[in-house]
Amino acid sequence: MFASHLMNMCGIIGYVGEGDANSVVVRGLKGLTYRGYDSCGIAVLSNGTLTIKKDIGKIEDVDAKLNFSEPRGKIAIGHTRWATHGGVSPVNSHPHSDCTGTIAIVHNGIIENYNELKRRLEARGHKFKSQTDSEVIAHLIEELDSGSFWDACKKAFSLLRGSFAVLAIKAGEDVIVGVRKDSPLVIGIGKDENFVASDIYAILPFTKNVIFLQNYDMLLLRADGLKIENLKHGSVEPRIETLDVQCAEADKKNFHHFMIKEIMEQAEAFERAFKQDSSKIEKIVEAIKKAKSVVLLAAGTSYHACLAANYLFSRAKVFSKAVVASEFDNFLDLVDRDTLIIAASQSGETADVLHAIRKAKERGAMVVSIVNVYGSSLARESDESLMMNAGPEVGVAATKTYITELAIFLLLYSRLTCKEFIVDEIKAKILDLLSRSRREYIERVAEKLKDKNHVFLIGRGLGFITALEAALKIKEISYIHAEAFPGGEIKHGTIALIENGTPCIVFVGRENKDDVLANAHELRARGGFIVGVAEENSKIFDLWIKVPEDGEASLIYQIIPMQLLAYMLAVMRGCDPDHPRSLAKSVTVK
Repeated sequence: MFASHLMNMCGIIGYVGEGDANSVVVRGLKGLTYRGYDSCGIAVLSNGTLTIKKDIGKIEDVDAKLNFSEPRGKIAIGHTRWATHGGVSPVNSHPHSDCTGTIAIVHNGIIENYNELKRRLEARGHKFKSQTDSEVIAHLIEELDSGSFWDACKKAFSLLRGSFAVLAIKAGEDVIVGVRKDSPLVIGIGKDENFVASDIYAILPFTKNVIFLQNYDMLLLRADGLKIENLKHGSVEPRIETLDVQCAEADKKNFHHFMIKEIMEQAEAFERAFKQDSSKIEKIVEAIKKAKSVVLLAAGTSYHACLAANYLFSRAKVFSKAVVASEFDNFLDLVDRDTLIIAASQSGETADVLHAIRKAKERGAMVVSIVNVYGSSLARESDESLMMNAGPEVGVAATKTYITELAIFLLLYSRLTCKEFIVDEIKAKILDLLSRSRREYIERVAEKLKDKNHVFLIGRGLGFITALEAALKIKEISYIHAEAFPGGEIKHGTIALIENGTPCIVFVGRENKDDVLANAHELRARGGFIVGVAEENSKIFDLWIKVPEDGEASLIYQIIPMQLLAYMLAVMRGCDPDHPRSLAKSVTVK
């Protein structure tokens, strides 16, 4: 079904205990807003009565309008929705209820057989209010409920096909029932209270004792305990982990947007990412050397980091191939037990990446992951995992996570080649690139480009990778059409698009300086407005963005001014850089 290829990055949370369920759920939802959402809502059990409040808009605005704090209850579930099935409307917002108004559910994912289930339920007299696939779950539980809420949920969940994380509550029941299949759920253990959410960041403010659910795990959560049963394998003995993760609240501090705050955090993030456990790094380096082939898997910005790694590994005489995760099935015939998969994902929940590594593991490949979210599906399903250590990234556009991915790939490259990178020197150069004078200069560059409809970017070698990532940042945040090309390719079609005044950003490195400048001359001759990103100025540049030159580390230096440029273009054009239209932080459905 086409629906299974839609974007989804909803967030869910549930609470049962002696505390204020309303405030816990609302606070937890705010911890999930970085995922992106267009509507939100909560369902509360108060004195045995179910109340649902939901609407489109930001949590603060909906709360102010509907007052999430009343009626107060001890059990509640909440949801932030990113529309897939059905448009953005109050009726399509979650939670959804059954015909009787006594059952409420929240759902992440896609129910692929919802049309079939809906037709059967409608034939039985059920009336649907929304256009979502999720509502069918509530009606299915209602239809199958013969006295035991747990048994009704179990039967209903067993009929679902697709990807889903579901929480359900019912008037008169002092429990939350849930299930997970290809969409994450984590339980938080407290004293006389328990939590469940799609993300650890929603529950870290309350507890660091967690249980990560596996596929087909079904949960029953009470204030004083819990039960887990796998729909395929029966009872499960819960394994509680204590997280060594700091809870960083989603706070912009004195910044106007999360994106600029996160750009400004990149020096420290680079250092944290580069300082990995030496024994683990050596184990991964040995696996790289031993592998017949190395496949680098990712999507979006993480794919560009993998492309950079592809160039770096080739310099280390390692055969590797960067593959967009959604295209990996086309390369499966090349994967076997002598293949090493390195998969990168900020969230660790990117559906295409998870699908790809599962296919690779079926063929015997070893999987190493690079992730930013502790306990994510990708980390737990990998043979080895490295943490980016970037900290929470709220802005949709990946900035510090890209820098930390590059840091890890530079670290692996250094171990493969014995080339040394001095962290303190790199940090100092990053901080200089983020200084006030540098930011003010980039702001003047943005003023020159903000009214343009098209931007072309070129580079050679690692400069081409930076051009790709810079183009992605510009178009996803400012909505200016931006395209990147290897410098040598512009004569093969692209140069026909250059008109008088067309902005052309050119990335120049020492090792390919003459060739790239020759390409810049060709663009200038057709009327291109040349913005040079280089160590030294050139008479061919109309504007010059000065960056340090340090071989492979230039991957870091050249992209930072482009992140700032994209941010400033977005602000000047009246765009929201933290929540660009039609985009979510992660894509958790294929």
